[in-house]
Amino acid sequence: MIPISPKLLRWYRRHGRTLPWRGHPDAYAVWVSEIMLQQTRVEAVIPYFERWMDRFPSVRHLAEASEQDVLNLWEGLGYYSRARNLHKAAQVIVGEFDGQLPHSVDALRKLPGIGRYTAAAIASMAFGLDEPTLDGNIRRVYARLFNVDIPADSTEGEKLLWSLAADNLPKGKAGDYNQALMDLGATICLPKNPHCENCPLEKNCQARELGVQEARPVLKPKAEVPHHIHVAAVILQHGRVLLAKRPSRGLLGGMWEFPNGRVEANPARGLPKAIKSGYSLDVCAGEALGVVNHAYTHFRVTVHAFRCKLLKPIRENSRQETKWLKTSELDDYPMGKVDRQIAQKIKIIRENP
Repeated sequence: MIPISPKLLRWYRRHGRTLPWRGHPDAYAVWVSEIMLQQTRVEAVIPYFERWMDRFPSVRHLAEASEQDVLNLWEGLGYYSRARNLHKAAQVIVGEFDGQLPHSVDALRKLPGIGRYTAAAIASMAFGLDEPTLDGNIRRVYARLFNVDIPADSTEGEKLLWSLAADNLPKGKAGDYNQALMDLGATICLPKNPHCENCPLEKNCQARELGVQEARPVLKPKAEVPHHIHVAAVILQHGRVLLAKRPSRGLLGGMWEFPNGRVEANPARGLPKAIKSGYSLDVCAGEALGVVNHAYTHFRVTVHAFRCKLLKPIRENSRQETKWLKTSELDDYPMGKVDRQIAQKIKIIRENP
């Protein structure tokens, strides 16, 4: 096997990206960045990372924060379980490791939200351990370099790619090498129209030699993404609006929302039943406030927002925590993108006399 690391590391020294978490003296910064970068582009992460480190400059600061403060700062970055797991893991690190991230991959993987890839990335980049890692960019690079023609997202493909990552890891240089692979995938070995002519590994790339680089990595066919119709109830009363808090587990866990639910057909007609079923609230639909479309990982939604009237007092045994807020207070409560758009729509609304 021809070693690829010398060429790649030379390229990285000249062309590696300057990122705020690289060269940071605290492993905490590497951990935060790696969690934020899961399924999120670097360009989107940078401002969030900088605000996060300003607000929570250490593991202890994060552990002592409230979940609402954590989710507020994360709002807009998506995949909110990442933020909740960061918070939980920080509390474990303070309680069991005196505020210092454990150095071993095995210990890191026991922390909430840290899997095989993240543990290896932290171990190699923050602690200099000889650990291979495999994110989306690295998968693509290896799938092309070695012309992997089985699905990269299959069990067999995953096993082969991890093996290639381990076999090609230069001892003592794992941190820079792993980051070099990430940068190569992010800037040159792109998913579409890769810049092969600028790649330091062009002559080593088996897929390039065969002209099949655009067909690698091979992925399993994706299932059709379902589309759902939802309604949202904007309940205004005495100058305040009603919000409900989502359960701590699951999609948008711990975030605040306008009471909502899925309907099959006519949104206005289906709203009372949907809100009654989900929140034990008796409402009737009034003025339409607008429509919001959003795509989640596994489904898409179209949400019809209506100004609603509360017909009966809220029962104490309501299924979810609710709170009446002034519209000026909405920015203080973490929401998903759909509810935040609705909140923006109603800021100028005032209850009719």
